[in-house]
Amino acid sequence: MSENIESIVLEHLRAIRNDMGNIKADIGEIKLRLGSIEMSVGSIHTDIAILHSRADRLDARVERIEKRLELTTA
Repeated sequence: MSENIESIVLEHLRAIRNDMGNIKADIGEIKLRLGSIEMSVGSIHTDIAILHSRADRLDARVERIEKRLELTTA
């Protein structure tokens, strides 16, 4: 009877070890994907900063045009 219980315990421990291995592999994949997402978000921030800079330059150009054409109210 004792050998039967030990056998069952060992079987469960092996199953747990197998599950832990699968979990470790999944976590490794998740870390890689998270790294890719972080890099993508960084690129998006850079793109947004570039767009803001371009919008500011366009705004300055429009202001100069308004001043030349005397369209400003101030």
